[in-house]
Amino acid sequence: MSGAPAATTLPRRERYLTLGLLLGLALAGWGVLVWYASAGSMMPGLTMGLPAVAFVAVWTLMMVAMMFPAAAPMVTTFAAVQASRRQERRSFVPTWVFTGSYLLVWALVGVVAYAVARGLDALAMGSPALAAGAARAGGGLLILAGLYQLSPLKHACLSRCRTPWQFLLTSWRDGYRGAVRMGMEHGAYCLGCCWLLFAILFPLGLMNLLAMVAITALVYAEKTLPFGVRAARVAAVLLVAYGVLVLIVPTALPGAAGAM
Repeated sequence: MSGAPAATTLPRRERYLTLGLLLGLALAGWGVLVWYASAGSMMPGLTMGLPAVAFVAVWTLMMVAMMFPAAAPMVTTFAAVQASRRQERRSFVPTWVFTGSYLLVWALVGVVAYAVARGLDALAMGSPALAAGAARAGGGLLILAGLYQLSPLKHACLSRCRTPWQFLLTSWRDGYRGAVRMGMEHGAYCLGCCWLLFAILFPLGLMNLLAMVAITALVYAEKTLPFGVRAARVAAVLLVAYGVLVLIVPTALPGAAGAM
């Protein structure tokens, strides 16, 4: 590992430009997702009838929309270091390398999500009993997601995501290869924080816009706001309570009434 960067701030113009690009991409992603969800072209099933490439593309677009606002502090901190290096006429790496590597982690998660969803769809088609119990399985997943919110692994990953400078000081690598490694490492920490929050989109509905907005707000609060740790704990209680309700009343899960 090369020497860790010194603390610096991103010039105002570059900061606004970087934030504008991140939030612009997120808003564009939301626009496409709203259009897709309202188009009425989705097929039944966890994969929505999409082939692998299309599913992963939609998944990655979801991550742009839902994760870029929360990732903005980390991206702007990385950009500040590289801007300082550029001003000192030292070698620097464009911010898109770090951001793209971060997004690559979530795209790879989309590949895994597609494989799991395809397998579960196949099982449900071959077993009516399994399909009938899908709502209660979703309730169990909600409870698991709530309990994970209180786990040491969640806390460890969240603490890394909430402290951009600490992450850079302990994980800094020079050069393009280093930026790729840091982007993917930060993506891995975000994955450790949020993977079950995105997993519950399958029982709630992958294109359930209300659930997506709620998860986006929760992720943003956890990672960037002073009360983020408390927000994670409140979410834990709500997820467990909702999961228990679904176990008792399966029709409390969106779409369950029509499937039973």
